[in-house]
Amino acid sequence: MGGTPHVRGSNTPDKIQSVALDLFVERGYEKTSMREIAEGLGITKAALYYHFKAKEEILVAISQGLGAPVDELITWARTQPPTLETKRELLRRYSEALRGASPLFRIMQENQAALRALGIGQSLNDRMVAISGLMYQHGASVRSQVRISDALVSVHFGSFSLPAIEGDPEEKRKALLESALETLDSAAEQGL
Repeated sequence: MGGTPHVRGSNTPDKIQSVALDLFVERGYEKTSMREIAEGLGITKAALYYHFKAKEEILVAISQGLGAPVDELITWARTQPPTLETKRELLRRYSEALRGASPLFRIMQENQAALRALGIGQSLNDRMVAISGLMYQHGASVRSQVRISDALVSVHFGSFSLPAIEGDPEEKRKALLESALETLDSAAEQGL
């Protein structure tokens, strides 16, 4: 027999991450065991351990997967002129990139001490700092810079609170983005 243990269907590491994320959200990160993840997949623990040695590795992989679109966005934005339209597009794309990150943010909020050692929070912070640097405009007034910050923070942290608001998730995301873009436009009126 030999070969790689696998889960039928899709890419095994992706499937493991998906099931683990669901369990982390449902049961809590600390309370979820590797055995429960394996059971959720319908595989043995040995098959699970072939891909990930610990649930910490799974969470890091989830974080890296969700962070990849933001990393691509940062790379793109660094090649663009620092215009208002670039900043607007950066906010639009950032909003899109955060679309699936809500469960990870929730896990991080509930398990800050346990996850600090994994560096996940630092990676997210580094991405936010990079995006902030791309949004700010040298020489702009303090008021304008604060409004730019408001727009970015609105998209970033607003995505945390959207699940608490009733309604269609995509409609809520678009409304949040619209509000952030209005704030960014008001910064431009102040001399972005």
